[in-house]
Amino acid sequence: MLRVVSWNINGIRSPLQAEEPNNCTTMAMAPVLDKLDADILCLQETKVTRDALTEPLAIVEGYNSYFSFSRNRSGYSGVATFCKDCAAPVAAEEGLSGLLAPQNGDVGCYGNMDEFSQEELRALDNEGRALLTQHKIRTRDGKGKILTIINVYCPHADPGRPERLTFKMRFYHLLQIRAEALLAAGSHVIILGDLNTAHRPIDHWDAVSLEGFEEDPGRRWMDGLLSKLDYQGGSHVGAFIDTYRCFHPKQERAFTCWSTITGTRRLNYGSRIDYVLGDRTLVIDTFQDSFLLPEVMGSDHCPVGAVLSVSSVPAKQCPPLCTRFLPEFSGTQLKILHFLVHPKQEPVSKQSVLQLSNQTQGQMRQNKAHVRVIRLRPSRAGSSKGQKKLINYFRPSSSRLQASTNLELPNLRALVTPKIPEDEVMGKGVEGQAKDEKELRTSFWKSVLGGPLPMPLCGGNGEPCVMRTVKKAGPNQGRHFYMCSRPRGPSTDPSSCCNFFLWSRPS
Repeated sequence: MLRVVSWNINGIRSPLQAEEPNNCTTMAMAPVLDKLDADILCLQETKVTRDALTEPLAIVEGYNSYFSFSRNRSGYSGVATFCKDCAAPVAAEEGLSGLLAPQNGDVGCYGNMDEFSQEELRALDNEGRALLTQHKIRTRDGKGKILTIINVYCPHADPGRPERLTFKMRFYHLLQIRAEALLAAGSHVIILGDLNTAHRPIDHWDAVSLEGFEEDPGRRWMDGLLSKLDYQGGSHVGAFIDTYRCFHPKQERAFTCWSTITGTRRLNYGSRIDYVLGDRTLVIDTFQDSFLLPEVMGSDHCPVGAVLSVSSVPAKQCPPLCTRFLPEFSGTQLKILHFLVHPKQEPVSKQSVLQLSNQTQGQMRQNKAHVRVIRLRPSRAGSSKGQKKLINYFRPSSSRLQASTNLELPNLRALVTPKIPEDEVMGKGVEGQAKDEKELRTSFWKSVLGGPLPMPLCGGNGEPCVMRTVKKAGPNQGRHFYMCSRPRGPSTDPSSCCNFFLWSRPS
């Protein structure tokens, strides 16, 4: 059996902080890999660049890993694939276009990309959104086949930036060209990861209220890519199958992503935008199950995966893209110490050591004599022209000292806490006096510093609100407002938030 898992981790350190919140400096991937127990684990939105990648994150015993980094922005995008050594790939490649492929060890099979310019292809690959690994597998009947896994983190279409929708659709198109070219070359293909599109109304909790849901360009693209499970003669048959809907065609509220701002995961109001897509022949012949893991926390997404009835044939040597071959992890990168100390020193005989010691002692005597000659005579004590010592700059002058002795320092204790009547102090014990003084100090600082005003109560549930900030560009950008603190959901659910809204008064 081959177990494949995909997870948008929203930053490779996020789930690790959930596992070990007090061990952020030496965070390692081993606990996450052990929990998911996948032969091949594909991660999206790692948000790590190569210079920030540490050895505990990249090198895990029993695994070989592959990373694709964003070349445009730091802490943005990025994908990674971890393979058990028993499922080591025969080839690995970064990007979809082939422009980032190494000279050897690449996957190949690019298809016809003439409609893309070199600049556009490089822009689509430079955000670190695709990583391909190619594996040898053996089916139950003993036949050897090639399986290519495409780990993708597809772009999000920001409504305020129309150019990002164009970028997303071009990325989709390039992904489809590459996947179909691999199929045409005889390889089985799995596309898995965050596609950033909820395909059907059943895959979104609020699809009814979204205008033109099924007319969305991303959903139309998925219609052309995927086969309908209930297709009839003459209808479109895509090259790939949504494996989760293949095994769970009518499962409702099967979501993989939730809003962290509105807390919708608690009530399970989200969307299913993470997929494991397999080519038709592979799914029909080898897939045993496709699943979601909503109980796994650490990200705004949950892992998804599938089980195939095939065995992996590991490569004898990992491809060059493997992180263990990077100079910083393979031990070939020079350190600063190498530039300061000669790495190899010839053995020195005992006689040469004695000669060197005698020469050194003689040189030291000459240097001391030379220093005695050129050393300046120290200044006379009490001389006004002599060099001052450092402590002289910290000693007050005699005139200032005499003036300061006539000043009476204020009683800071009286300023902070009001004086307690003598008869009241005498009537209380030491513990009671200390307690009263602490309360007086607390009341004093509260009166001086004030504090945040209490949150208003929402009109629907009568509970304290939460404060939000308008981030959308416009006249209200930056303004604060109050809204219900409950998670967002349909109005028919009494556990969801009400429609309370109140602008915050400027301070």
